Amino acid sequence: MTNNVSRRGLLQAGGAGLLAAGFTTFTLPAKAAGKKPYRIALSNSYIGNKWRIEMENLFKAGLLMEPYKSDVKGSWFNSGNDVSKQSQQMSNLIAERVDAIIINAASPTGLNGIIRQATSRGILVVSFDNVVTAPTALKVNTNQYKFGQMGAEWVAEKIGGKGNVIMVTGVAGTFVDADRNKGAEDVWKKHPGITVVNKFTGMWDSATAERNAAAVLPSLPQIDGIWCQGGTDGVLKAFLAAKRPLPPTAGEGENGFRKFMTGYMGQKVQGISIGQPPFLVLISLELARSVLDGSRPKGDVEIPFPFVTTDTVKVGETVFPDLPDSFFADFTDSGDNATVKICVEAALNGTACAGRLNVVLPKA
Repeated sequence: MTNNVSRRGLLQAGGAGLLAAGFTTFTLPAKAAGKKPYRIALSNSYIGNKWRIEMENLFKAGLLMEPYKSDVKGSWFNSGNDVSKQSQQMSNLIAERVDAIIINAASPTGLNGIIRQATSRGILVVSFDNVVTAPTALKVNTNQYKFGQMGAEWVAEKIGGKGNVIMVTGVAGTFVDADRNKGAEDVWKKHPGITVVNKFTGMWDSATAERNAAAVLPSLPQIDGIWCQGGTDGVLKAFLAAKRPLPPTAGEGENGFRKFMTGYMGQKVQGISIGQPPFLVLISLELARSVLDGSRPKGDVEIPFPFVTTDTVKVGETVFPDLPDSFFADFTDSGDNATVKICVEAALNGTACAGRLNVVLPKA
């Protein structure tokens, strides 16, 4: 976010050419409001990185799987991170009298006017990832403070509450960066034996994180733990290039980081991989469907971060040796209480998986 522009909209572009810069959609038939199939549109502000591509692919795949195949007629639009264009696209959706609009917004405040128009006409609006401040929009997100806290607590435990750690931060000035940093720093305060010997930005980008880590490592003492917001695999590659051992590492959901957790480039790291999941779009889709059919009251949803550790990561399920390091492996959840489990083909190309898609919302 540039002061709340989505962190995923600031990642280095990767594969933007896979989708049109304007919008991708298909024509929907008119229908009586409130009757299935519900007309639900995804209004996405940005498609210029792999997280956003995976997110949109999951939406497309979800529409092809039950119960959404029967219950929903979907469409999707991309605005190129242009607030006025996203607002105009939403205005067109209002004119078409869709039942719900799911938004990953270009601005937390810039769409509030058009959102008020939508909700005043009985259209349900669900905002996720880069959420809006409009009070009439439902919000679906994670808790960024807990991201920072969770990773730092894991590192503190692994190093016995003492030692030297580095912090690799995100994009300065964004609330995601600030909240994650605060979550970690509050943990360090509880452990006076832990010293943060360096704090530098990785810009949520593996190449930037690798370059910046390589620049500071020659001047640093022994590092006992790494806390990283993003670009984790890049930081570990910098450690390898500097012939430094890989310490316990808390980082993001990059496939490259998870490869290191299973054994990669001749090394294996003890790690915890936590991510802002692309499947937030499926949580939003299910929330919209459930509210529209009356099975759930209107209300915001906060989901726990999906995470894996070196002990729980599974090849072919939550890490993929044949896919790029930059692929976000947290497109799916894992474990007995998973929020969403979906196949890798859905994230890669938007194709349906076998069977029914089960999206578990927290209790209202």
